[in-house]
Amino acid sequence: MASLDRDLCIGGDWAPSLSGDRIEVRDPATGELVGTSAVANAADVDRAVVAAQEGFTRWNLLTADERAEILIRAAALVDERTPAIAELLTREQGKPVPDSVKEISFGAQVIRYYAEQGRRVWGSMRPTARKDIRSLVTWEPLGVVAAIVPWNYPVDLYAWKIGPALAAGNSVVVKPPVEAPLAIAEFVRCFLDAGLPEGVLSDLPGALEAGSRLSEHPDVAAITATASTATGQAIMRSAAATMKRVTLELGGHSPFIVLDDADIPEAAAAAARRSFSNAGQICIAVNRIFVDEKIADEFAEAVAVEARAITLGHGVDAGVTGGPVTTPQVIEKSRRHIEDALAAGAVLGAGGKNAEVDEGLDSAMFFEPTVLDRVPIDALVMREESFGPLVAVHRFGASDDVVELANRGDYGLAAYVFGDDLDRAWGVAEGLHAGGVGVNVNDVSELQAPFGGWKMSGFGRELGPEGLQGMMQQRHIRIRRRNG
Repeated sequence: MASLDRDLCIGGDWAPSLSGDRIEVRDPATGELVGTSAVANAADVDRAVVAAQEGFTRWNLLTADERAEILIRAAALVDERTPAIAELLTREQGKPVPDSVKEISFGAQVIRYYAEQGRRVWGSMRPTARKDIRSLVTWEPLGVVAAIVPWNYPVDLYAWKIGPALAAGNSVVVKPPVEAPLAIAEFVRCFLDAGLPEGVLSDLPGALEAGSRLSEHPDVAAITATASTATGQAIMRSAAATMKRVTLELGGHSPFIVLDDADIPEAAAAAARRSFSNAGQICIAVNRIFVDEKIADEFAEAVAVEARAITLGHGVDAGVTGGPVTTPQVIEKSRRHIEDALAAGAVLGAGGKNAEVDEGLDSAMFFEPTVLDRVPIDALVMREESFGPLVAVHRFGASDDVVELANRGDYGLAAYVFGDDLDRAWGVAEGLHAGGVGVNVNDVSELQAPFGGWKMSGFGRELGPEGLQGMMQQRHIRIRRRNG
């Protein structure tokens, strides 16, 4: 694949950054150059917001049906271009091509879903205390919406943000990650080629300066971000001065509870998939497994077998089921958690070191999927998100309150429970402090249901009708009839 060079997209026009800054994007598996990207600064953000204000007016001259037709055309173009976009995503981010295809395809589904949801926004006539008064409640767009997208699922989470924002009638300025901005550029082209009016969508890869300017900009009405908790806190502080609406999906530290009547092979496979998919670089990854001591030996070994069965390599190669990490910091943190747990008495069940990979690949970016067993409850890995190819197994007994153990900590994005007795598992699920709980399933995301966190994992919701409502505001019009 030839290298790709992208500029900023400001309201539909591609242009270099005013600073002239560019960044190289390299394949984490090989270190080879994939392309380059312009890097936005604060002045570029200002340009994009001006364009977005004008685009907002144009976008709202269209009916909901006309906006939906453009979004549906864009989704169809994404479908057509998925193979090329998927290979590009794999080369810049690392995940295997089948996972990239799945990500992009779901992004197209999200756009189609919100295109249709945008047609179904309605108001209501409310009862009043007087016969001559009528109360009309309507839903209206917010205006210019800013979005910040992370590098772990850049295309998917891009769609989660712009889909409802555009369907609601807003214009959008997005700051995608500089680590993985290339596939996103091709995703954006699908919207421009579908006929999105000038100014409606801007795409500005950038770092702290661009993100800070978006969150503080007086003409940005709302900001939605998927980020670390520390970044979310900074966004809140910056947005407070202009009273922006803020939607934040932040860090997670997901517990996975295995009851003594669980189907062990099924639970182990589910835990391993959610722990090691995308090299563990998932906000809802399984970080902490709590398994009943009566089945712990068999379960821990089953998870280790699943981990050892993952085939690491370049994500474009057939048969590869695990790719490199995207940044070196992922391995650095995983190593720190492993060393701490082993020093505290944990047992290494699988992995624990850099992987041996084929010639031509950068072994420094490949880490064996790692399972730690008999991990003490106070180990770092039980208290901090690893965000890497690492899972810790803690055994609990009859005297332990496993729900209380799982609820320890500051995060509450996702949690999982596996057990054959559904009444019992459901009861455990209802006690967990998380925005999404999977019972005998290892994924809490569902297109038609809300997704988001409790506690330090953020607030606001994406997906479902709630995702659309989060991009709108209500207006009440109270009318007195003179002859009423």
